[in-house]
This record gives sequence, structure tokens and C-alpha cells, in this order.
Amino acid sequence: MKSLEELKAIRDKMKGQIGMRSEHADDTRVVVGMATCGIASGARPVLNLLVKEVEDRKLEHVTVTQTGCIGLCQYEPIVEVYEPGKEKVTYVKVNEEKAKEILEQHLVRGQVLDKYLLHVDENM
Repeated sequence: MKSLEELKAIRDKMKGQIGMRSEHADDTRVVVGMATCGIASGARPVLNLLVKEVEDRKLEHVTVTQTGCIGLCQYEPIVEVYEPGKEKVTYVKVNEEKAKEILEQHLVRGQVLDKYLLHVDENM
């Protein structure tokens, strides 16, 4: 990279892919934990599948990004879904098969998959 123009060209090329956040507040963000624990647990194939499927299906209202440590190593790979006006949804122990189901049921059809959610004991 030798100039600011080259950097801008790279940024433009990567828009809509990993790590680039949408500028639209009404978009759904899908965030995959990609810290060491997530990667060791298989988060990279999950991230790659989600990015590819969102692109292939032309889901313009969905942005897939990555983050570092979420702080729940024992539940990795973790996928968080942020939809405008709704509570964050946290899916745990996600593999490629589960990611496909999350994409189809939650991101396309709007149905949260309770069976893959992180559940908190309210009595604690």
C-alpha cells in the first residue's frame, strides 16, 4: 500500500464483508466472536459461511462482522444478532450446520432459534 487512494480502494472493496459495519441504523448486525478461544472452537468456518451466505442470498439488510473476546469461552463459537429495536440474541456453540439454520430461520424468516440460545438463570 503506497497511498491513501490505495487504502480507500481496499476499504471500498471490503465493504459488505468481514469487519465493515453498516452505516444504516436499521440493518441487522451478525457478530461472530473471533478471539483465540472462538477461533480454536471453530468460529472461522462459521464466520466464512455466514459472510458467503449473506452475500449469495443478497441479504442487503444484514451485515456480518467479527469481534474479539466476548467473555464466554466455554460457549464458543458465539454468534450475536443485533436487530434494530430488539434485544440482542446470543447463539452459543455454533457450528456450520447451526449457522445455516440460524441464517435461514432467524435472519431470513425472523424466527429466533431458542434451542441454540445462551440461557441465563434468573435465580442467580
